[in-house]
Amino acid sequence: MSTSNASSDPPALNNSTDTNGTGLVIVNYGKSLLIEDSNGKLIRCVPRRNLELIVCGDHVTWESAGDGTGVVTRIAVRETVLNRTDGENRVRPLAANLDQIAIVAASEPALDEFLVDKYTVAAELVGVQPLLIINKSDLLDNNTRESLEQRVADYADIGYRILFTSVLNTTGMPELEQALTGRTSILVGQSGVGKSSLIKRVLPGLEIAIGRLSAASGQGRHTTTTTTLYHLSCGGKLIDSPGVRDFRLGHASAVELESGFREFRNYLGQCRFHNCRHLAEPDCAVADAAQQNRIDPRRLESYRQLVAGLS
Repeated sequence: MSTSNASSDPPALNNSTDTNGTGLVIVNYGKSLLIEDSNGKLIRCVPRRNLELIVCGDHVTWESAGDGTGVVTRIAVRETVLNRTDGENRVRPLAANLDQIAIVAASEPALDEFLVDKYTVAAELVGVQPLLIINKSDLLDNNTRESLEQRVADYADIGYRILFTSVLNTTGMPELEQALTGRTSILVGQSGVGKSSLIKRVLPGLEIAIGRLSAASGQGRHTTTTTTLYHLSCGGKLIDSPGVRDFRLGHASAVELESGFREFRNYLGQCRFHNCRHLAEPDCAVADAAQQNRIDPRRLESYRQLVAGLS
């Protein structure tokens, strides 16, 4: 795949000094942004001070500063926004206007189901589709693959798509490219699962794109730890957020968390107590369903662990 909708070349820097308009946020460097205008050009901008934090995927209005740079004056209403809680328990937007969270996991490092659960809950709360990618499948022998397939079977049972991929032998790569087609996706997952390799595979012009970003930003070398939006030739957009090694849902309430577990929904409202939190209350319909294996007991424990983290 290429990195531009129109050609294999990423957007170039706009040297115009008298244009205003709308744009798509490609990267936020902190004090400055790179936005892509309606012509596919990159403009280095600064945000007005009264604006909330601007993130990749935001649609913005900007005004020329007269020297080839601009000022972002407004953020368009977001269709979706993925938030996370930082180390100081502050809620921060991570990316905007997504319709898919692509969660990358592997057998090495060991599959972290609790982290996967946090991302699937986040997807449900945001209203976007989760996609679970089990990468490095070339490392799996038959027994290990069968074991992994059993461990992730409950995700498939509740309607989540699962792909086994390998960059080395291209297993699952056509399916991954198809899953990214026409969508705005963010790629997330723990360190070491091969996200960078997947990015390079679906973005063969990545180094060229990074070079253009560096030239346009005025920041020097574009860092690979900066959240960045890339265009795919299929018409999709892919946001790489390599700085996110863990994900916290501390901003969600217990009621929101229970609704984030898709398989709980048929049982909500059937507990003895209307405010049941599905922890240790008697006659809990969700706990009963887990006891009868109509809900994965491990997923119920993930929910309880998330609720415990709220207090």
